[in-house]
Amino acid sequence: MTGNHKDTTLTRRRALTVTGGTLAAGGLAVAGYQSAFADTETGATATASASAASTGSACMTLMTSVTEGPYYLDGALVRKDITEGKSGVPLTLRLTVVDATDGCTPVKGAAVEIWHCDAWGYYSGYTTANPGGSAPAESEDGSSADDDTYLRGYQLANANGVVKFETIFPGWYTPRTCHIHLKVHTGGQKEDGTYEGGKVNHTGQLFFPDDIAEEIFTLEPYARHSGSYTRLDDDMVYDGGGASSGLLTLTAVHKADPSKGYKGSLTLGVDPAAENTGAGSGGGGGTPPSGSPGGAPTGAPPSDAPTAPASATPSASSSS
Repeated sequence: MTGNHKDTTLTRRRALTVTGGTLAAGGLAVAGYQSAFADTETGATATASASAASTGSACMTLMTSVTEGPYYLDGALVRKDITEGKSGVPLTLRLTVVDATDGCTPVKGAAVEIWHCDAWGYYSGYTTANPGGSAPAESEDGSSADDDTYLRGYQLANANGVVKFETIFPGWYTPRTCHIHLKVHTGGQKEDGTYEGGKVNHTGQLFFPDDIAEEIFTLEPYARHSGSYTRLDDDMVYDGGGASSGLLTLTAVHKADPSKGYKGSLTLGVDPAAENTGAGSGGGGGTPPSGSPGGAPTGAPPSDAPTAPASATPSASSSS
């Protein structure tokens, strides 16, 4: 299992996201998907991709921002691999950030931040929180992950607006479906391995098709977390809008063997002038079950966030 996260404190902002599946024909839909799965593109290739993306007259439907939820922490590291040795089904995540107010042109240098739970539903910084159902203690996973940083991190968008993360397929916690939290920041800069300054343009969540998630959860180590999994239709945040609501496009690395991993992609159309703190937005973050931490993480989470004992408060020396 994996996940190391060391970030810098940033200001929260509001942004609007769009998905790669809802654009006008011929423009960003194709260009955005292709660029998302190109490792790096520079020069003529990047210019061609950017030009193709900007030809979409309607761009895409703007995604609604939602609360950041109760498990946000400031200060994540700028890094590609956020697993830190946490075990789980590999997930390569490629996201394309475009300016929805300017013909869907790539937003070079946008900082995309993600965070999510491990295979048993535990978040770094909150490893004593009960994920619901029946699961081993987080400390039983055998990894050497830092309990304050795993499965959290930033990447800065390249010339095509593309970021790439190497992580694992998230597990679940009651009463939420499988998801990844997301913020898009602009105007800041990388300093000493973290991202500083700027503003948050979008706070949202990424989701997974039920059939794929439920198959993954029959595998190890996910299968050791038993209980009632919340499907997309019953989730308090996902609104059924498909890609425009954060539903990832997933491609299996090996069709006959889901344990080999998946590639996930989505295009995020933001308004670089907008701000969204993630507090008080629609959707709700999902209150964790009893036994969850009680202290509010840095950055003041929404009112439904749990309040935890001092032992759950992130610190450089904490472990579990």
